[in-house]
Amino acid sequence: MRCVHGQSGPALPAVLAAAAVLTALTASPAEARRRAHHGGGGGYNPPYAAMVVDAKTGRVMHAVNEDALRHPASITKVMTLYLLFEQLERGKMDLDTPLTVSANAARMPPSKLGVRPGSTVTVEEAIKALVTKSANDIACAIGENIAGSEPAFAEMMTRKAHSLGMSRTHYANASGLPDSDQITTARDLTILARAIQDRFPKYYRYFQTRSFAFKGRVIGNHNHLLGRIEGVDGIKTGYTRDSGFNLMTSARTSDRHIVAVVLGGKSGASRDNIMAKLVQANLPVAYAGARTSAPVIEVAERPRPAVVAERPAATRTLVASADEDDAVETTNSTGQPLDIAPRGGATPKWRAGAPGAVPASAQAYAPSAAPAFPAPGGKYASRLPTAEPGEARAPAPAPREAAAPAAKPVTVSPWVIQLGAMDDEGKAKSMLAEARQRSGGALGKAAPFTERVTHGGTTLFRARFSGFSEAEAAQDACKALKRNGFTCFATRS
Repeated sequence: MRCVHGQSGPALPAVLAAAAVLTALTASPAEARRRAHHGGGGGYNPPYAAMVVDAKTGRVMHAVNEDALRHPASITKVMTLYLLFEQLERGKMDLDTPLTVSANAARMPPSKLGVRPGSTVTVEEAIKALVTKSANDIACAIGENIAGSEPAFAEMMTRKAHSLGMSRTHYANASGLPDSDQITTARDLTILARAIQDRFPKYYRYFQTRSFAFKGRVIGNHNHLLGRIEGVDGIKTGYTRDSGFNLMTSARTSDRHIVAVVLGGKSGASRDNIMAKLVQANLPVAYAGARTSAPVIEVAERPRPAVVAERPAATRTLVASADEDDAVETTNSTGQPLDIAPRGGATPKWRAGAPGAVPASAQAYAPSAAPAFPAPGGKYASRLPTAEPGEARAPAPAPREAAAPAAKPVTVSPWVIQLGAMDDEGKAKSMLAEARQRSGGALGKAAPFTERVTHGGTTLFRARFSGFSEAEAAQDACKALKRNGFTCFATRS
């Protein structure tokens, strides 16, 4: 496990959290389930994990146990809505399409909307019910109406997660209710937080819904950071006893944008406080320039994966989910989730638009053109959530710099290191220069070079270092770069 906040080293809380989950992460699936169901000496104690990512560059700004397996709880419903938004985008449904609530869906435990079996809700009502009430009955109904059954829908969710790069995520239901096979990581959830905004910008605004009127009731949003913390514009809470208190958040100003995930909070208030501090500490120093990372899109839509990051072997462990406002806290666990909130005093003061640091690294995926989205307008335009007054807008892309003079050819060694592939050669060269500057001598006499490749009509520029005759030397240099915040891999030339 590692703890990253800027360039800080390992922290004691991360070590303690690692020890707390070591057994669960190394056990076989059957053994993990057996321990959890039989108490394991006092019950499963949800450990802490968190991650903050600069949405404009893909740079990791803060990370604790980010690749450890956790239960998503009701954050699961973000993927449920992703697949529902996909139905809207493809024209298979519209906001008035009725969704039938089966007897199976109506039997789901709270949190729920409480509709009768055989009744219907519209797609728009279903969206708002998930965003505000986190309704498990409606989540199940969405899955059944799209895929025919909730298990079939869960398989769709898992396939979609993997296509987005969420390699350690597995879904067993549409709601996040307890299931030992419903697992994810903080890193995977930051991918989802970015993907749903990149793919469905006009539908993402539903996550800003503060309240929802349904059949004479007014249902408030469980996300209490909306309207309370400057810049926060969504997206989803979650809780079960096994998962702890979870939160996925997006925050932005006119020129900065971050996504953050906190898992395993010991209470709703504690979790919210941790997230507030993470937003207030990281948003002011996020990258303020034009976006350099590619949209987070599905593998099938990507022209080429530029970097294949080393991924831990997939394992399963026990996790669960439901929703916090319907939860009753119990004391049958041996302890509480670790409270390792970012330390600090008063809320930092900062000025919107202040210059930010150059991003430490670009995203590992090959840049590509953003997918085309239907322009707002038409039958449902007036019903789609609109931007709040003064809400941040994406800045216009910065003009590209003039091409640099051609560099002398580099003799390519048997092994090379690749940092990424960019849609602009200048960006690739900047990435190489930054890596050289921050490598601490690990690159030695390695020579930076760019390599132009074309795939499916898209031209990319690989950012690479030559000068490695053996695989071990290239891998050692890559490990040193990773310790300094870069994504890379060693490969034969």
